[in-house]
Amino acid sequence: MSIPQQFRAFRIHADGGHRAGIEPLSLDDLAPGEVVIRAEWSSVNYKDALAGTGEGKILRRFPLVGGIDVAGHVVASTDPRFREGDPVLCTGSGLSETRDGGYSEYVRLPAEWTIPLPAGLGLREAMVLGTAGFTAGLSLLRMEANGQTPALGPVVVTGATGGVSMLAIDILTRAGYEAHAITGKTDQRAFLERLGARRVIGRGDMQWGQRPLETAIWGGAIDSVGGDTLANLTRVIQPYGNIAACGLAGGHGLQTTVMPFIIRGVSILGIASAGTARAQREQVWERLAGPWKPAHLDAICTREVTLDTLPEVFPTMLAGGSFGRTVVRL
Repeated sequence: MSIPQQFRAFRIHADGGHRAGIEPLSLDDLAPGEVVIRAEWSSVNYKDALAGTGEGKILRRFPLVGGIDVAGHVVASTDPRFREGDPVLCTGSGLSETRDGGYSEYVRLPAEWTIPLPAGLGLREAMVLGTAGFTAGLSLLRMEANGQTPALGPVVVTGATGGVSMLAIDILTRAGYEAHAITGKTDQRAFLERLGARRVIGRGDMQWGQRPLETAIWGGAIDSVGGDTLANLTRVIQPYGNIAACGLAGGHGLQTTVMPFIIRGVSILGIASAGTARAQREQVWERLAGPWKPAHLDAICTREVTLDTLPEVFPTMLAGGSFGRTVVRL
């Protein structure tokens, strides 16, 4: 397949102030890499909204094409592992941070971070998952590597109506766990139950207590909130249970005691999805395409946009008004 001399991309500049928009680019304008793909799908994450509006310092150099996720077909490769026509995906790995990202009709990627699309997963499905689904899957992978099993008890998911957390509930259920949900949006109880949550708890209804150790309620947790919520979770997790810490929507501070760790053996596992090693990436995506594949991707994907309508999504997301996952048709 020939690559056109020019194609469209959403590019972010910082020349005298933030500006971003659709502009024509050529392949030579893109960061170097061994694999060129015709991008078909991307997604919108909170980091994308921060980068696209200039509200957050996400990009480390300028100009760059935005978008931390992308999926498409290979059109050219100097790496023998990839051939023209191969379906592939890439999430994180410096996209829209240190190199050009996925909001482009053609994307050039390093072979090391290009993942063959696993059997059982479509390109659009891969981007409904995107970084959010990968983060949720990586959380469970690391928890299980540290001894988490369904026998330890239910796993609670905080910030349950966020993209990572919605997918986490679905993934946990598919993996044989009883999933519970904590949310500030109790009007979405029925939706969370549809995803598999066996118990939905209003954030304001939680009685955490004050002691360093309270009655253990859950076998583990996937926490996207951080702050006081993460501190409170440490006090109510069963012995040798794991908390996957993957977000800071509620704050980056952490005030707790060592008692959950030295008396109950509770572990906090840091989930840094952007820089995950390739071997772990492949493990997560194989599971997401197979036994952990969420059963409700169509429901979780609530919006589909194009490059032209992409910028309209960012302000709503930053204001907390978005719900579910948004995919970008390229």
